[in-house]
Amino acid sequence: MLALRKNAPRFGAEVVTLEALEAPPAGHVLIDVAAAGICGSDLHAYEWTNGYEFMAAGMPVTIGHEFAGTVSAVGQAAGDFLPGDRVVCWPTVGCGACDACGAGQRQDCPSRRVLGLHADGGFAEQACAPATNCRRIPDTLPLEIAALAEPLAVAVNAVDAGDVAAGDRVVVLGPGPIGLAIAWVAQHRGAEVLLAGMDDGHRLACAREMGLRHCVDLAEASLETEVHRIFGRPADRVFEATGVSASLADGLAILRSGGVLVVAGIHSDPYTLDLTRFVREKKQLRAAHDTTDRAFGEAIGLLADHGHVLSRLISHRLPLARAIEAFELARSRQAVKVLLLPTCREREGEASA
Repeated sequence: MLALRKNAPRFGAEVVTLEALEAPPAGHVLIDVAAAGICGSDLHAYEWTNGYEFMAAGMPVTIGHEFAGTVSAVGQAAGDFLPGDRVVCWPTVGCGACDACGAGQRQDCPSRRVLGLHADGGFAEQACAPATNCRRIPDTLPLEIAALAEPLAVAVNAVDAGDVAAGDRVVVLGPGPIGLAIAWVAQHRGAEVLLAGMDDGHRLACAREMGLRHCVDLAEASLETEVHRIFGRPADRVFEATGVSASLADGLAILRSGGVLVVAGIHSDPYTLDLTRFVREKKQLRAAHDTTDRAFGEAIGLLADHGHVLSRLISHRLPLARAIEAFELARSRQAVKVLLLPTCREREGEASA
């Protein structure tokens, strides 16, 4: 079978041919992968940026953690899954023995591992996953759209972390897939949302197609000016989804006293904070990473009910054999969400949705 592997701690990845997976071990299911999305974390791993050194110990490893497919085989003690079940996967695997796992919060397990980063993931024709990480999806939800479940769940969790309520003035910095999803979920909950990018015309156009009412390209306008024009006052909530540390200063500058800034981006550079000013302005800084079981369930429900809108996040589909091309496309910022289709050949090899 084809798989995209990270073989060494350096730039790049390789499409290789591996032996087909055998029967899954106890507690696991084997999944025929229908679609897998390229995530910002995958790009960091591909580029080998700071913060991903932990992957070296597990190499070679099949990357990819946003995937959907059909169960093809079931191991012993794998719950009530059956071959033919259509599933998505929450890729965070807890140790099962710590307090966090005991409380059903595997995202906080100190020994957690992530499929596609620590262990083989979904950029392959087959993937093996713990049954407890899999969620059935409605028969009416196409598998390609279902592959958005994990990143949408990350966005739902970020909005939860920000305690966004109807009527809040919300600014989202960064119109990548996570930023777009955060903005959509916040607006869906009744917030007034401003999504800001920088030289991001293609992605902001996608935002408008998704129904996001306020979008601004900061190459053409000032963030502070736009916040004042649209809201008439500072923001209640700011979400940083750029991965650029300097954007935290931009976000704090337009946040009201007592407001909340949620950092959802992954940063390779540190950030220096003026703590005295931060304390005096009573602003709150929170981190949102991964997701929760509740948020994952909500994401599946949102896709089932609003898939016709959320599917606009998918800008390109390419077969797994063209994975390197797909990664370079994703790095170019001319794409939003790029899907790899492991079982597709040239018929689905078109580089646009």
